[in-house]
Amino acid sequence: MDTIVPKRRGKTIALAVAGTAAVAAFAFALWHWMPRGLQVAAGELRIAAVERGVFRDDVVVRATAQPLQSVMLDSVESGRIEEVYARDGDLVKQGQLLFRISNPQRNLELLARQGERAQQISNLSNLRVAQEASRSEHQRRLDDLSFAMDQAQKRYARDEKLAAQGFLSSVALEESADRVAQQWRVLAQAQASNDTDQRVRATALEQLDKALDGLQSGLKLVSATVDALAVRAPSDGRLTDFRLQVGESITTGKHVGRIDDPARFKLSAEVDEYYLKRVAVGRHGSVQMDGRSYAVDVSTIYPQIKEGRFTVELVFSAGQPDALSPGQSVDATITLGEPAPALLLPNGAFLNDSGGTWVYAVAPDGGVAERRAIRSGRRNNAQLEVLSGLAVGERVIVSGYTAYGNAPRLQISK
Repeated sequence: MDTIVPKRRGKTIALAVAGTAAVAAFAFALWHWMPRGLQVAAGELRIAAVERGVFRDDVVVRATAQPLQSVMLDSVESGRIEEVYARDGDLVKQGQLLFRISNPQRNLELLARQGERAQQISNLSNLRVAQEASRSEHQRRLDDLSFAMDQAQKRYARDEKLAAQGFLSSVALEESADRVAQQWRVLAQAQASNDTDQRVRATALEQLDKALDGLQSGLKLVSATVDALAVRAPSDGRLTDFRLQVGESITTGKHVGRIDDPARFKLSAEVDEYYLKRVAVGRHGSVQMDGRSYAVDVSTIYPQIKEGRFTVELVFSAGQPDALSPGQSVDATITLGEPAPALLLPNGAFLNDSGGTWVYAVAPDGGVAERRAIRSGRRNNAQLEVLSGLAVGERVIVSGYTAYGNAPRLQISK
């Protein structure tokens, strides 16, 4: 009979153990040779070493030359351009005629105001003639009443003497006294009436004079608007942005140009918002031009932030370049503090991505860069002050970090 032979398990177990060991060895080799971290090419990186040096506390900005003083030219009247007497870029003198506008409506208003004033003057003259005639009439009446009063008093004096001598009755003397009293009343009433009439005439004349003054003021305003149709230069300087054409229609308030100071300039610069709290009016600086250095001071700060920058204006404190022209760009250095020893890194694109709070520090062998938190201080266009987190001699990636996202480690391939 057949005999059942038991299976030999030792060989199977040995094969299984060998396979497992082979897989583990392969996995270990794969793990050992696999890049740990985000793979980046060394040629794409800019690496700098941390050094100890002198931090220059200043900022270099690109500034644009602008006239120190400018006078804006806006049209104060609307109309049609009839004549243009100047061109853009001309040097003009104060009072020089620049252009002339035609506006028939303003001329009609001037004629109407002149007619009103002439009519008012005529009315005032007629009133004065009438008042003079009335005054003369009242004066004649007062003279007649005064004469009649004198006559009545003289007659009463004669009658009084006759009555004392017995030649005139007491009744006749009383009648003579009554006539004197009546003449006094009539004269007093006439004088009061004359005084009242004079006050009324004076008030009427005063009101007419005020009305005439008002018309005169209105006439001056209308005349000024007509005169404004001939636009003249308000100051000496260079005419800029002036491009009017004959036949063109303009409206009130339209900007037609400006007059710039041709000799004195200021500088306008855009500064990174990081320096907003450190730049102050009165800070000193300098401009290098034509092989010379010109001192400048911060005169005005506009704190409004636009696209991460704010505007400052600089003025020359001790002479300016002779060849400076409006719109010309120059490099200006603004001093924010005194130079001081510090731990330094070159300023690079990494600051825009990390804000100076962390960096990628490169290992000594140059194969790996790890993300590390740091504390940074002041910065200028070329330097960053490192307060903590890095030591002298350590190397840091100073190129941009945008492509790396939040990767904690970079594997640098040669």
